[in-house]
Amino acid sequence: MNPSGAAPIKLLIADDHPVVRDGLSSMFARDPEFEVLGEAADGAEAVRLVQALKPDVVLMDLRMPGMDGVTAITELARRGVAVRVLVLTTYDTDSHVLPAIEAGATGYLLKDAPRDELLRAVRAAAEGRAVLAPAVAARLMSRVRQPSPAGPLSQRELEVLELV
Repeated sequence: MNPSGAAPIKLLIADDHPVVRDGLSSMFARDPEFEVLGEAADGAEAVRLVQALKPDVVLMDLRMPGMDGVTAITELARRGVAVRVLVLTTYDTDSHVLPAIEAGATGYLLKDAPRDELLRAVRAAAEGRAVLAPAVAARLMSRVRQPSPAGPLSQRELEVLELV
């Protein structure tokens, strides 16, 4: 139990860099509001661990060997696994942001986010609220104002924009 009396938010961390996993695990372990259940080095391991450990939130990197983050998010949704996925990555380009959101990510943060922002984002994701880094939100807004030649926004993009 954390000081508020609520059960801690259970986390799974999926990133192919051990130092990133260790840093995130240590950061969350210091806060009684969170409990790190496990770590995954790739998307396939993340899918297996989500099903076995049943975390509330997965912090998911996008670029991992084997099964990447977007594929893992897609696979979790295909299997009907009820987990919130918060993408935590260094990439904020359309080619990374939009597929992750369309696959079902609850939020999208960049790895340079301050600690407090990351903690708030995980709390929000656990509650089912959409979380977007300011740069990502600005990118989506720009996309709405100037639709790409490929056509208008998808239904999922519109849903995400409404949540922002």
